[in-house]
Amino acid sequence: MWGRLRRFSVLLVGLPAAAAAAEVLIDAARTREPISPYVYGQFIEHLGRCIYGGLWAEMLEDRKFFYPVTGEAPAWTMFVPGKRSWEGEGHAYELLTSSPWMILGEKKAVRMVRENAYVGEHSPRIETSPEKPAGIAHERLGLLDGKDYEGRIVLAGDPAAAPIEVSLVWGGGASDRHTVRILELEQNYRKYPLRFRSGASTDNGRLEIVGRGKGHFLVGAVSLMPADNRRGWRADTLALLRELNSPVYRWPGGNFVSGYDWKDGIGDPDRRPPRKNPAWKGIEHNDVGLHEFVELCRLIDAEPFVAVNTGLGTVELAAEQIEYANGDPSTRMGRLRAQNGHPAPFHIKFWAIGNEMYGSWQLGHMPLAEYVKKHNRVVEAMRAVDPKMIAIGVGAVGDWSRQMLTWCAGHMSLISEHLYWQQKDDLIEHVRQIPAQIRKVAEAHRAYRRELASLAGKDIRIAMDEWNYWYGPNEFGELGVRYFLQDALGIAAGLHEFFRNSDLYYMANYAQTVNVIGAIKTTKTAAELETTGLVLKLYRRHFGVVPVEVGGVPEPLDITAAWSEDRNWITVGIVNPTPERQELALRLNGAAWTGAAGHHWLITGPHRRAHNSPGKPRVVDIEERSAWPPMVEVPPLSVNLVAWAASPNEPK
Repeated sequence: MWGRLRRFSVLLVGLPAAAAAAEVLIDAARTREPISPYVYGQFIEHLGRCIYGGLWAEMLEDRKFFYPVTGEAPAWTMFVPGKRSWEGEGHAYELLTSSPWMILGEKKAVRMVRENAYVGEHSPRIETSPEKPAGIAHERLGLLDGKDYEGRIVLAGDPAAAPIEVSLVWGGGASDRHTVRILELEQNYRKYPLRFRSGASTDNGRLEIVGRGKGHFLVGAVSLMPADNRRGWRADTLALLRELNSPVYRWPGGNFVSGYDWKDGIGDPDRRPPRKNPAWKGIEHNDVGLHEFVELCRLIDAEPFVAVNTGLGTVELAAEQIEYANGDPSTRMGRLRAQNGHPAPFHIKFWAIGNEMYGSWQLGHMPLAEYVKKHNRVVEAMRAVDPKMIAIGVGAVGDWSRQMLTWCAGHMSLISEHLYWQQKDDLIEHVRQIPAQIRKVAEAHRAYRRELASLAGKDIRIAMDEWNYWYGPNEFGELGVRYFLQDALGIAAGLHEFFRNSDLYYMANYAQTVNVIGAIKTTKTAAELETTGLVLKLYRRHFGVVPVEVGGVPEPLDITAAWSEDRNWITVGIVNPTPERQELALRLNGAAWTGAAGHHWLITGPHRRAHNSPGKPRVVDIEERSAWPPMVEVPPLSVNLVAWAASPNEPK
């Protein structure tokens, strides 16, 4: 006991006086509705390097030859975005605009053929002889010394064209490669397994495919992944997803979904057609479809939340999709799912009925008066397949949300809203803009509940299924902006506002999880949590469940508090966006502190632009300290979560 008291006295040394500490009242007797775990949701979209190059383990950029192999360079060009903050401030970034496959040997030995193409529009046909071996190669692969890699190649051609040598190359020496020799070739396409071990680390590894016999061979598709992938997903990124511990993931979009045919993403991945991304730049490989997304959710113990295409998509397409996902194997689409390897239904309950259909940028955009009818038809068709589905309608505060709630209230369980913020030079304004707008959306929906007869007896809550900062250079590919300590402060304050409006916010999906305005950033061989990801991890793991009232908060701090689910702990979140240390005395009403030392988790850094980078030591991290009630020291520029044991007062 003496040690605890001594530590408490040490904490008070140097304080001007007890009265100098601001007194914050935690009223544990005044509670709000429990916080929905779904406010810690995430969102992934087929955009930039979110899935391909971030989450998905595939290392080859164009493995099914969407672009013709011509041997012309460069395949990657610099794209200059607009100068507005959310476009990238005019800072150029790389885009793949033609085939990344080079030609080995004579250029005329390789040509693209449509006849007998394996997938898509064409496949490369390679003429070879013992005197003139020929083939193709893919550079810029990230390899680690001693790491195993696995894959497959689909080949057809003259049996005499064998052997085909497939090599993983990590240097310029003759021995700087691991080669798999394919000795038998067939006229019809056949898959051959590949397995390699890298002998060095490099960011410019190469995969070579060379024929050394006489005749021709065709390459239908190729795949290469680190051998530690989990069902196609990157092991390092998965580990960080598990740290985030998000309970729900929204997919596949976003703007992408309004031009997406979900049937392109089922069946043999090597046979799925590569297409131009309908909404964004780059190629949609269709390697990740509904099966892969559900598998990802199961690997990280999250629920799938699927958006359906109400842009260019039809009512029938949406109904078929939910039958494919949730139908019994005896149904037409359920039977197709079983044929594709998953006899048991996926049991997906959350369904977004379209995305941002209010926007002129959205494929299939239509006037609101027409869209409310389409929404209702889609939901009726989907409910006819699965009456238990949870339909989430497209919202946007103002006339769009008002009319959706007027005409579609019987055809939705939740309504979505989207909010994004750019940088403000003043740090306090940069942080405050997030809770201010989250609060404004909540106030608008409270007004709808008072004013709209269609909402009588209904409890349609908000799914803020996209929210985040979005500004600055695209350092991690398309929309791959970096986040800083200043953004961690704002995201924490945003969570606080969701907690304060727990009666309205049922779900929130941080957009997006990886690289694209993401909480995680990756390189070819490393992955790391952004400052914002650390905040989401901290609150998901340690913040309470039942919000309580907080009073006396000194400006400009943002403070919220909650009971743990078992009512044994009070957790207090504190955001300090100032450059000054703050001293707080947390006074408790309606309960009593029952322990001595508690926990103080802290996120801070040397300055507002402090950030983390994949493959480098963390500059910003979560630090844990001990803390003794009622005093807490709040460092400058910090996110703080304090947890102390407490017991509710017995009613008199």
